[in-house]
Amino acid sequence: RPGISLELWGLEIDQRPIQIALQNRLFRESWSSYVLNFLTSMKNSGQWTEGENHGKILWGDARKKIQEIPSEVKFDLIFLDAFSPPKCPQLWSEEFLLQLGNKLTQQGRLITYSRAASIRASLKRAGLKLYSLIPEKQETSQWSIGTIATKQRLQKEECKNTERWKELSEMEEEHLSTLAAIPYRDPTGTGCVEEILNRRKMEQKKSSLPSTSSWKKRWGQQK
Repeated sequence: RPGISLELWGLEIDQRPIQIALQNRLFRESWSSYVLNFLTSMKNSGQWTEGENHGKILWGDARKKIQEIPSEVKFDLIFLDAFSPPKCPQLWSEEFLLQLGNKLTQQGRLITYSRAASIRASLKRAGLKLYSLIPEKQETSQWSIGTIATKQRLQKEECKNTERWKELSEMEEEHLSTLAAIPYRDPTGTGCVEEILNRRKMEQKKSSLPSTSSWKKRWGQQK
């Protein structure tokens, strides 16, 4: 909106996608010069400035690079769009999610496509309020398409698009008390994929929490 200035920070480990995209003729023809200049600036210098708006990408391991964001910088909106937890558990660990929660303003929102119990449970332990993203009508087989996490409770009268999110249902709350809710742990912030996944598997084996299959059976869930 007019009068709103944007401060954008990005955490990204791989520069190849933006390099390949900008070298592709069809990609370049699909975007305006404005967008291409933005992407080119981010690729070449990791920074972008336009009037009062500016952005910066910190290239490297997000677990380390998040430490380079000044402590006073807090975010109104965080998009968590890493590859799925089994593919990239480093960015879904309880420790990393806690860091993200700490970077939110009091009115800020963290939004992710993940509805996984492990992720929601970690966000909840980080002191955040949880909400479920409601599927489109054509996605009726889905019970949720993602999660919103906030420091303060969302008020319907203060929000637009209230038909797109809701409080967690009884089914979703119960999901957070199953084996699926065992978190991904990365206490040193340096664990590799196999180490983090194996640590979670061992914790699940030792846990007395109800199985996720029993939860699915109870609620008639196939997905």
